[in-house]
Amino acid sequence: MKKIARRVSVSYFVADFFGSSVAWSLFYLYRKYFIENRLYGEYFEMELGYKFWLGIFLIPLFFVTVYAATGFYSDPLRRSRLHEAGKSLLVTTIGVVVLFFVLILDDAVGHYSTYYRSFLMLFILEFAFTWIPRLLITTGISHKIHRREIGFRTLIVGSNGKAKKLYTDILKEKKTAGNLITGYVSINGEANGLFGGDVPYLGSADGIAEITEREEIDEVIVALEENEYETVNDLVNALCHLDVIVKAVPSMHNVISRHAEAGPIYATPLLLVSYKKMPVWQSMLKQILDYLVAATVLVVLSPLIIFLAIMIRLSGPGPVIFTQERIGKYGRPFKIYKFRSMEEDAEHEGPQLAVEGDARITPLGRFMRRHRLDEIPNFINVLRGEMSLVGPRPERSHYIEQIILKAPQFNRILSVKPGITCWGQVKLGYASDVDMMLERLDYDLLYLENISLYLDMKILFYTLGTILRGKGI
Repeated sequence: MKKIARRVSVSYFVADFFGSSVAWSLFYLYRKYFIENRLYGEYFEMELGYKFWLGIFLIPLFFVTVYAATGFYSDPLRRSRLHEAGKSLLVTTIGVVVLFFVLILDDAVGHYSTYYRSFLMLFILEFAFTWIPRLLITTGISHKIHRREIGFRTLIVGSNGKAKKLYTDILKEKKTAGNLITGYVSINGEANGLFGGDVPYLGSADGIAEITEREEIDEVIVALEENEYETVNDLVNALCHLDVIVKAVPSMHNVISRHAEAGPIYATPLLLVSYKKMPVWQSMLKQILDYLVAATVLVVLSPLIIFLAIMIRLSGPGPVIFTQERIGKYGRPFKIYKFRSMEEDAEHEGPQLAVEGDARITPLGRFMRRHRLDEIPNFINVLRGEMSLVGPRPERSHYIEQIILKAPQFNRILSVKPGITCWGQVKLGYASDVDMMLERLDYDLLYLENISLYLDMKILFYTLGTILRGKGI
């Protein structure tokens, strides 16, 4: 289903780009024939100069950027046509107002009313040539979902009355929300034949994360009985770091109400279990800043990078760049890059965290760690899309396993990209043991609850102070 979603997003993007291009072309001709022709009379010359050709590329690029920033291309298979129409009106109005003041207000006109007509014409053309194709695509996708030609691979958690009723209700839906039941898991780990063989039993809820990934599940619906409520938090903690939507039957709102919002009203009523996310425009800007800052830092600091590389090579045996497997967004492993700050084969006895006065740290490495210079190669990970400037620090699976035993909610921080710096690192510095990791986890969870571009800027500001004061170890 994710592949279909990507193709639909591309369809929306292409339709919006070409729709905006056609709209601007027609508006350009409108201005030429109905404004400039009447204004200049016999001196008027019709020509499609470089401004026309530049406009049919840059104007659509501007509009698709605005549409993307407002979330038009995210989650393309779960769209409301009514909501989309209202959002299109708002975004088109904002975009046209910006273009009007930037490009049109200085035009020579015979009468001020020409401005009103120009604004109205541009608005009508842009809205019509983008919204109508988008409406056709959305309608086509909705019909395919309602006819169950496509849908979301869905896992039911539960094996009693509520799960059975949920399954029955979904089958009876006249306008389905797109749930294609793939299987079910039970809390007690036993298959009880509740669905009469129509729905395969996939295992115990204890292994729900592995089952979800193996079966390529898109949605998980929790349908538990009253006496099974205490397992809800465990289920959410097990799933929150995966690229999957979690829903629950409405009667469970007293357990998870702080993270729940209503879903579609025409289908089986469910609660969408959600966590605060950065607004789409902030998320886009954050990603752009990640790439720009990372590229700039690597270029500007290239003399320092070369100098440190030479000094590390001269300081003793071992590679200049140290690589290590870390766990990133959605629990996906990646190789993190750092300047080597310890002696070669520093972990020959197994994973060991650095502590104050650690004899394995070289004299040069101690200086680099105090000023966080050893993390400069992390910017390569940012350019590769594996890390962000700000986000929870990535850990090794060896330590994650220990942390989860004490704090299952750790999985929640795997729902975002790890970062070069984070709130916990600014407050506590490097973690020297699992207990300190647990203490830092509190700040990471607090970051997720308050995530915003403004908070990222504050963390970066204080990180700069930490670097200048040399507070690392």
